[in-house]
Amino acid sequence: MIEFVGREAEALMTWAGLLAAFEAGHGLGKAEIADLFLYRDRDVVLDRAAWITGLGSLVKVATVHPGNAALGLPTVNGVVSLFDDVTGLPKAFIDFHLVTKWKTAGDSLLSASKLARKEARRFLLVGAGTVARSMVEAYGSLWPEAEFTVWNRSPAGAAKMAAEVPGLQVAEDLEAAVKAADVICTATMAQAPVVLGAWLQPGQHLDLIGAYNPKMREVDDLALQRASVFVDSRATTLHHIGELIDPLASGAIVESDVRAEFYDLAKGLFRRESDDEITIAKNGGGAHLDLMTAAYVLERWNRR
Repeated sequence: MIEFVGREAEALMTWAGLLAAFEAGHGLGKAEIADLFLYRDRDVVLDRAAWITGLGSLVKVATVHPGNAALGLPTVNGVVSLFDDVTGLPKAFIDFHLVTKWKTAGDSLLSASKLARKEARRFLLVGAGTVARSMVEAYGSLWPEAEFTVWNRSPAGAAKMAAEVPGLQVAEDLEAAVKAADVICTATMAQAPVVLGAWLQPGQHLDLIGAYNPKMREVDDLALQRASVFVDSRATTLHHIGELIDPLASGAIVESDVRAEFYDLAKGLFRRESDDEITIAKNGGGAHLDLMTAAYVLERWNRR
């Protein structure tokens, strides 16, 4: 019987354990990845598959319906299937929201662990949704003295999050909040840049999470030009997400401006060069990271 692993597995997981699983997974060789997108206005069906020899294969189907927020329903839903590497037999069905939460936050946490300054204290969350809440938990695991501020396009959304997250402050002026932050995390549904390069300060690190399709962006060209740019995977970001498609097409940046991806971790290339350097990490969240996360979840579950 194929096992279903639910949210109760979360009690067995740690952010440090997931980061170790990510680094180990990237040491197995590059994943084979394929994505399928279907669009209906703002609604999206996303089918992502990955295969890593030595780890297994995974198919994750997600639906994104932004209008669900007005109905009090999650905007992103789906299913995750994990398969044995050798036989191809199904190993487990794992809770979609569990995998998505830890994959998404863990992806940017791995970037921040390599790029953000160790003495970072002021963390700005741009967007007040589910991902922003996960990032408070994730960042806090590495920076226990972190101070969090949130800005949201809807002030009511920021106020609601602040009421639910102890110690969280609300920013009214985004430009001032960006200038004051050590780490800036964008987790929005923006179609156009919300954080501008002119606002960035020496030594800052930005984790860009929200943009996931060719029509979406969260920062402008100047931000990418002023920063050292990193991605989790070139294969799932450069020609798939507006954040990079647009500036590459216009010539604002070239592909060689993307300094490194997670597959360069072992080479020591995914790192900050100086305290004054501005770094940007684009979170593409490919299916290979879902696979690494799902395998970690199942491993922890089987050891319970």
